[in-house]
Amino acid sequence: MRIVAWNIRAGGGRRVGAIGRQIERWGADVVGLSEFRITPPGRGLMTALAATGLRYQLTTAHPRRPASNALLVAARWPLRRVRLGGGPGEPGRWIVVEVAGPLPFVLGVMHVPNRVSGRKYPFLDAVLRCAHRWQLGPALLVGDTNSGRRGIDEEVPSFNRREEGWIDALAECGWLDAFRHLRADTRAYTWYSPNGRNGFRIDQAFVNAPLLARLKDAAYVWGGAARRRRRDVLSDHAALVLDLTDL
Repeated sequence: MRIVAWNIRAGGGRRVGAIGRQIERWGADVVGLSEFRITPPGRGLMTALAATGLRYQLTTAHPRRPASNALLVAARWPLRRVRLGGGPGEPGRWIVVEVAGPLPFVLGVMHVPNRVSGRKYPFLDAVLRCAHRWQLGPALLVGDTNSGRRGIDEEVPSFNRREEGWIDALAECGWLDAFRHLRADTRAYTWYSPNGRNGFRIDQAFVNAPLLARLKDAAYVWGGAARRRRRDVLSDHAALVLDLTDL
C-alpha cells in the first residue's frame, strides 16, 4: 500500500492536471493533500483522482470559502471520518479518517500554522494530546508540520527547542518519525525558502507502534523534477511517499 502526503501549494491552480498525473505515476493508494482548495481547479483535481481509482474522498474545504487552504484525503477504499476530542481547533487544517483497505488503519492529516500566526503551538499541543490518548489501533499522522529538528532538518538555524521537543514527545508516546526511523541521520529538505533558498524538512509522517512493523519505506520525491529538472515545477514542497507492507 502506498500513501502520498503532499502540500500542493495554493490549491494547485493551473498545475492540477499535472499534479493528478504525477500522483497516478506514483501509484498512490491513499493521498493526503495540504493547501487543497475547493475552487474549479480543485474540483477538477478531485475528478482526476477519482478517475485513477482514488474515488473515496473527504475534504475539510468549506464551499463558502473556496479559496481558503484546506485538506483533501482520497483513497481506493472507503473512508470514514473520525472525530477526536481535544484535537486541533482548526477544522480546515486537521482531519482524521479510517481507511478500510486490505490493511485497515487510521490516517490523520495536518497542516500546522506557521509560528508568526500565533496558532502554531496550540495546534502542536492538540496533536500531541491526541497521540497520547490514542486508542484507535494502527495509524499514521502526516502532513506539513512547519517543524523539524534543529541542525539536521535545516540548512540554516530556524527550528527551536519547542518544535524539536514536540517531535521528541511524539516518539516518547510511541509515534516515530517514519523517515528518520528508516534513514537515521540522512539529510533531506522538503521546502526551500523563496529568498535565501535554504532547505528545511517540514513535512513528516509519524507512525505508531501497531503500524511500525508494516512500514517498508519513506522517501521524499519532488513532483515533475525528473522530467523538467526543476524541483518546484509542481509544488514548492516535496511529497512524502510511504510504503506499507501487508505481510
